[in-house]
Amino acid sequence: MSILIKDTTREERIEIVRRSLEDCDEGCESFMSNDVDEMYQPYIDGIKELREINAEQSFNFVVSEKEMPGRHGCGMGVR
Repeated sequence: MSILIKDTTREERIEIVRRSLEDCDEGCESFMSNDVDEMYQPYIDGIKELREINAEQSFNFVVSEKEMPGRHGCGMGVR
């Protein structure tokens, strides 16, 4: 199944985002908030693809413990 905007309806995109967030690891619990709704709204509205939104957010990830000692998890809750 394609998740591209051109291949989905608005309702399908809402469901894709909802299902994806349900599958989030325990380390991302703090990130699941209204910020998520705002972050993925451009995808739901058909403005930006998921890959674009996720690429923008990847700048917040912690790559390794050596780079930032004491930081653990996916970094999604850190800004």
